[in-house]
Amino acid sequence: MTNHTHREIRLAARPEGPVTDDLFEIAEVPVPEPGPGQVLVRNTHMGVAAVTRTLMDEDTGIPLASFEIGAPLNGPAVGEVVAAPGTDLAPGDLVEHRLGWREYALLDADEAHRLEPGLMPDPAAYLSQGPTALMGVERGAEVRPGDTVFVTGAAGGVGSLAGQIARQFGAARVIGSTGSRAKADRLIGELGYDAVVIRGAGPVEDQLREAAPDGVDAVFDNVGGEQLTAALAVANKGARIALVGALASQLAADGTSAAKTEIDTISLLSRGITLRGVALYDHLDLIPQWNRRFAAGLRSGALSFPHARLRGIEQAPRALRELTEGRHLGAVVVEL
Repeated sequence: MTNHTHREIRLAARPEGPVTDDLFEIAEVPVPEPGPGQVLVRNTHMGVAAVTRTLMDEDTGIPLASFEIGAPLNGPAVGEVVAAPGTDLAPGDLVEHRLGWREYALLDADEAHRLEPGLMPDPAAYLSQGPTALMGVERGAEVRPGDTVFVTGAAGGVGSLAGQIARQFGAARVIGSTGSRAKADRLIGELGYDAVVIRGAGPVEDQLREAAPDGVDAVFDNVGGEQLTAALAVANKGARIALVGALASQLAADGTSAAKTEIDTISLLSRGITLRGVALYDHLDLIPQWNRRFAAGLRSGALSFPHARLRGIEQAPRALRELTEGRHLGAVVVEL
C-alpha cells in the first residue's frame, strides 16, 4: 500500500451554539491493517447531514450515540475495498458504510454493504437522503393521487427529493418551505414545486393558506415548530402528517428554543388527522428499493440529485457549517 498515513476529522470540543471550525481537529494517523474478517476501505465520498450537528452534543435526545471528544466523527460514506482478508469482499468492490470523516476506514465485514457495480451514474448518489424521503412520502404521509402535499425544509437533502417523490406518487400540488427567495425560485424552477412558503417572509400559516386555498392532504415535516403548527392548522379532514425531522430544534443555537409544538388535540380529533413519526432505522428495507428507483430516475431524467460537492476531507467541517447555515440546496457531499 502506498499510503502509510491518512487523515481523519476528530471532535475537538462540544459546540455551545452554531458550528465553528475550531470544534474540529484534523489528525494524521497510520492507515490501519485489516485482520481476518475485517475490511479496509478507501473512502471516496462522504455525506454530511443535520444529524451530525446533533450528535456533537453530549445529550442528543435521539437513539444514537454522541460523538466522543478526541475521537473521529462518523457518518455515511462510499468507498473502494483495499483489502478484505477472509471475507467475500474483494479489492475494488464499491461499498457503503457508516465510517465517514476519515480517508480510510477499517470495519467488520458485516458493516460494509457491497453496492451493485455501475448501478448509479455517480457514486455520490448513494449518499442521497432519498430513503428517508421515500419513507416519509410512502409510509409516513401516505401520499395519494390528487393530494396537495406540504414539504417543510424543502431545500434540504431530504426535502429536495421528497417533493419529486410526492409527484411520482400522484400529488396534484406540491408546496414547500425554505428560508430564502433564491431557494424558493430554484425549488419552483428546477424541482417542480408549485409554490413555496418562505420562512421569515410573514406568518407561515398565512403564506400556506394562500398557497393551498383548498387545504393540505399530506404533510412531510422535516422542521417542526411554527411550520408544523401551520400545517396542522391548514390540514384537511383525514390529512396524514409524517414527522420525519426536527430541524427547528436541531439547528437552534441553544438546541431548545424551537423544540416545542403546541397541538390542539380536539381539532385533530374532529378532523381525523393522523400524526405519525417515522425513522429510517425502522424502514431499512427501503434503501435497496430507493437505490433502484433513484438510479432509474437519474438515468431517465425523471429524478434529479440536487447537491453541493466539496472536495478534500479538510473541507468536511466547512461542509457541515455551511449546511447548518442553510448555504446549500439539496444534499451536501464531500469528495475525498
